[in-house]
Formats: sequence, C-alpha cells, structure tokens
Amino acid sequence: MSLGQDGPPTRTRLPEPPPGTGGPARRPQRSSRSLVTVVGVVVLLIAAIAFANRGGGSPSDSPGGGTQGGTSNGARSQPTSPTGTKPVDGKNAGIPTGYARTDQGAESAGANYAVALVSADILNPDRRHQIVQRLFTDGTVNELQAKLDNAYSTDFLAKLGLDENGNAAEDMVYVSRTVPVGTTTTEFRGDAATVEVWCTGVFGTAGEGSTNPVVNDWFTMTLKLRWADNDWKVESFSQKDGPAPVNSDRTASTADEIANAVKQYGGFTYAR
Repeated sequence: MSLGQDGPPTRTRLPEPPPGTGGPARRPQRSSRSLVTVVGVVVLLIAAIAFANRGGGSPSDSPGGGTQGGTSNGARSQPTSPTGTKPVDGKNAGIPTGYARTDQGAESAGANYAVALVSADILNPDRRHQIVQRLFTDGTVNELQAKLDNAYSTDFLAKLGLDENGNAAEDMVYVSRTVPVGTTTTEFRGDAATVEVWCTGVFGTAGEGSTNPVVNDWFTMTLKLRWADNDWKVESFSQKDGPAPVNSDRTASTADEIANAVKQYGGFTYAR
C-alpha cells in the first residue's frame, strides 16, 4: 500500500513466477576458491569501515565529503554514518522529535516521518489523528486530517479485510512497515527543506486465505519540511515508485511464516 498527498492508492502485485516458468534463473554456485576470495574481501571492507568510523581521518571522511552512503562509483552521496551529532532528544506520540536545524536533522526527520506515514497505525482513526497532529504544520493539519479520514473510510478498510479501526480479522495480521534505505536533501534554506527518502517495505494481510497477501515494494517519498515550534514539520509530501532492484530468486515464505514474523519482530520508530 502507498500513501500520497491526494489520497492512498493501493497496489496489488502478482507473486513472482516459480522457477522454471520464466522467473529469474538461480545463481550458479561459487567454487571454494571463489568463496575464500569473497570472504577475504568482506573482511577487508569491514576493517576499512571500522577505521573510517573511528574519526580523525581526512576531510573526505567528514559529513558531506567522500563517497559515503553505499556508493562506490565515484558519485557523491549523503553520508549516513555516525557523525557524533545526537539525532533526536525525545519522542511525541511514539515518533522521534527534537531534530537539529540542519540538513542532517531534516533528513533524520524525513526518514522517521516516512516510517510513520506508511505504517499500519495510519489506518487507525485515533492513531492517525495523533500522527497528523504531530508531523504536520498547524496550517495543514485540519485539511490533511479530513482528506485522510475520507480516504481511509470504512468501505475502503473493508476492501482490505479490515474493520473500522484498521484491525484484521481473527487469525489474520495486517502489516505495513517501511524501511528507509537512504535519504538526500534537495533543498535547504535554514527554515525550509525538501528531503527525498528512498524506501522499501512490506504491505498486506498475513494469514491463511488472505485475499491481500503481503508483498514488498520500493518507492521514494518527497517531504517538504518547515521549521516550526522548534522542530521540523511536514508541509506536504508525495510519493513515486522505485528505484527498485531486480527481484531475487528467493522462495516466498508461507502466510503463517509471515504472520509469525510480524508478531515476533517489532518495527522501528527511529530510522536514522
């Protein structure tokens, strides 16, 4: 499921084709010699990362320099390694608060707000109102809350197999979890910032007989932020598909396995 400023369109994707029916071919097994080489490279990478994160390196090791953030082709990306700056100083309605008035603080806010805006909590009326009151500027709260209440109507929730409070039927578990993969600031003016958050996530209803099975998705959320009440607040947000990697050939888990994983592993409220 995906959220946007003008309403919450939903997407249902068919399962990946099983092996032998046009799906991606299984990767060939590596020889033992190749495996030793790979292990050696991984050990060297871990040592290099540990050394770089100790601090005291060259200027390219500081925030904003070098090729941090997971790229290796020379393209500059926003750093996501520890900087020594405390990201937040508290929580409000379960959402991290108290971000720095910097581009890094805006990116931290954007990442955490994306987690909240595309969560299962957004389907519960009381919890949704708390999220909207916490995240958005005073001038946009009432309008957005009305739009979301209209979008997440009882009829809409029923189509997902949920009751009026966003709860799944007995023996079913609804899941909507977002995981930010990376962030970037496309505009920063001190009291305003535009942040893009590249995300993946899992969405759907887990359980035997579910007509809305859990699938994964990749999308980018753009948030326009404003500095207000001594914190970053959302003025507007939008969402687009991708970038999405090639699907692997990993076998999908059963409905019970997914449902048990949702119950066993708690989601994160702090993403960056």
